[in-house]
Amino acid sequence: MTAAFFDIDGTIYRNSLLIEHFKKLIKYELLNIQMYEDRIKNSFKQWDERTGDYDKYLMGLADTYVEAIKGISLKYNDFVSDQVMDLKGNRVYTYTRNMIKFHKEKGDKVIFISGSPDFLVSRMAEKWDADDYCGTKYFAEDGKFSGEISPMWDSENKIKAIDYFREKYDLNLDECFAYGDTKGDLSMLKIVGNPRAVNPSKELFKEIKSDKSLKEKTQIIIERKDIVYRVSADVEIL
Repeated sequence: MTAAFFDIDGTIYRNSLLIEHFKKLIKYELLNIQMYEDRIKNSFKQWDERTGDYDKYLMGLADTYVEAIKGISLKYNDFVSDQVMDLKGNRVYTYTRNMIKFHKEKGDKVIFISGSPDFLVSRMAEKWDADDYCGTKYFAEDGKFSGEISPMWDSENKIKAIDYFREKYDLNLDECFAYGDTKGDLSMLKIVGNPRAVNPSKELFKEIKSDKSLKEKTQIIIERKDIVYRVSADVEIL
């Protein structure tokens, strides 16, 4: 059996599901906007103005998010999560949308592995007809988020997830595909025979260029405006 593993944020989805959820929690007054102003807005501004590092921005965002949603009711969270999917779930890249369709038609297992919350990843998997998924697990007590998580945004945990799916579906990883965009997806790209870096971050691109084996087998896919194109890992970084 062959599978195609997809990261979601920045790979399928043209932003971050976690960010969209964060904003909706603020909109419905379930979170104080001051937390966003104090801890998120400045780091986003640095990234948006291209003076900050994307991977570091995402990690800082994730840490703040975990703290912020502690105590949020699961009932309210379900409503907000449905809103995120209904309003934003179609905001995806053409390339990966087509690749999901390609793999489904080919008979491959399509599996989403994402650092976004599992309650958003599950909805995204259902929307795009993925066969399986794994996201960051957010634990709850007495109907509210406890603040404890089991993360899925780093390479170490993503490799554990792939190993789980390898056994579950009896996968031949040399024939499998993986799609990712940040350094957290590095192990996922390394372990399969057909890695695809989609609009890769600078940190991921550097890792690919410095690893001879990965450099030779990775396709670099860029999607901008209405065009999708492939470049060599030898391309010069300016």
